[in-house]
Amino acid sequence: MGYNLAQWTADRLEMVRIYGYGLCMGTADALPGVSGGTVALLLGFYGRLIAAITALTPGRVGAVFRGYDPDRRDGAREALLEMDLGFLLPLGVGMVTAVALIAGTVTALAESHPVALYGFFTGLIAASAIVLFRSLEFSSREHLLAAGTGTALALLVASNVIQLPGSGPGLILLSGALAISAMILPGVSGALILILIGQYRFLSAELTAFLEALRRLVSGGGTIDAALEPGTTVVLFVVGGFVGLLTIARVVRRALKRRRDLTLLFLVGLIAGSTPAPLYNIAESHVWTADVIGLTAAWAVVGAVVLFALDLLAGGFDPE
Repeated sequence: MGYNLAQWTADRLEMVRIYGYGLCMGTADALPGVSGGTVALLLGFYGRLIAAITALTPGRVGAVFRGYDPDRRDGAREALLEMDLGFLLPLGVGMVTAVALIAGTVTALAESHPVALYGFFTGLIAASAIVLFRSLEFSSREHLLAAGTGTALALLVASNVIQLPGSGPGLILLSGALAISAMILPGVSGALILILIGQYRFLSAELTAFLEALRRLVSGGGTIDAALEPGTTVVLFVVGGFVGLLTIARVVRRALKRRRDLTLLFLVGLIAGSTPAPLYNIAESHVWTADVIGLTAAWAVVGAVVLFALDLLAGGFDPE
């Protein structure tokens, strides 16, 4: 009996620990310039995260859903163990909790203090690119071309010179797929991807509206209709994220395996080219006067200092 109680306590403590990992990782991925993948590396569970995501295949998911058949329950249990859902589920809940809390803060600050918010994000992104680039090697024209291509592509997307295909539900699905794929890459933030494609503010607001509608519904003062529209957006984003894990994330992993140096340079180039992306959000509500430019620059310095401080505390970010 004592052994069972001790084992039960250890299992619950392990779940709380993994949930805490999810909180840290979700907080990082919700901030552009700070990577959830880097947090996973620093806290020592990156290898387990990649193994669990790699094991998440359509075949194993199908085996779990076929577990209702008594003859297939052994296969369903084996698939559950191989996908390490005892790790992924509390990690995912922790990430969702962190993202939900930060989304509300971002939505409020985007309305009340857009210059401070997006100036801070600009500094985070710029400092992140500097930190990552200095850990990579530029020893050939191929290296320069890969980094330059990533930077140029991000600049063109951020400035709307290149338009992403689709809109509405299609773009939300694509946003989820791209953002969740970034989760597994040290140095690349899911929030950064959303800012780059112009969906960060919108999706933060939709998540906040959905959670607020649910809160009112539970308290008896809300309606299902109020939660339906933002809830649809959240569901589409989550579905896109699941599709991304099964597709885009695997493509990126293959690229890293074949030409890791060029792939990393291209990805960090995307970060560097995304640096001015938050500034377009400021331009939507403010004219670029000397005061606005000065305040934006001051908050960018704050963001850069925060990122460099994190880099110092962590002993250096390693995109490998």
